[in-house]
Amino acid sequence: MTSLVALLRAVNVGGTGKLPMVDLKNICEQLGFGAVRTYIASGNVVFESRKSETAVKTALQKQLAAYTGKPVGVLVRSASEMAQIAADNPFPEAAPSRTMVVFLDRAPPDDTLAGVRGQNDEDIRLGRREIYIHYSQGIAKSKLVIAAAKTGTARNINTVAVLARMAAES
Repeated sequence: MTSLVALLRAVNVGGTGKLPMVDLKNICEQLGFGAVRTYIASGNVVFESRKSETAVKTALQKQLAAYTGKPVGVLVRSASEMAQIAADNPFPEAAPSRTMVVFLDRAPPDDTLAGVRGQNDEDIRLGRREIYIHYSQGIAKSKLVIAAAKTGTARNINTVAVLARMAAES
């Protein structure tokens, strides 16, 4: 069994995409995932599975769409990938609450940085299948738009670190 982390897009954020974490846990267990644990109410779930990342993503998206009545984006990472993402944080000295990781399905396009709009003092770095962003003034005041991030989902580095630890413990 492989320890995996699933990150749901637009769940329980700003009053949209309501999904109780107990229901997410139940959906994962119905799909045959083991040792299912959720973390905070924003669509983070850690579990074990013998299925591939693609199979997990497809099965989870299908069940979540049936539950919510609309598509729910899911991004999946292995325990080792989550640990590497946390270790690769290019802003280790920055406030963790102001450092975000945008998870993507594939590597950011080569023109990602060229397409950025509204950048003020935010620092952006590209990862393997992630975009790291440091919001020095905080995310609330930012006007930053990264087209490549539109289909991704973001978590602050604190959440990434906790999910990496949870996945490593499985």
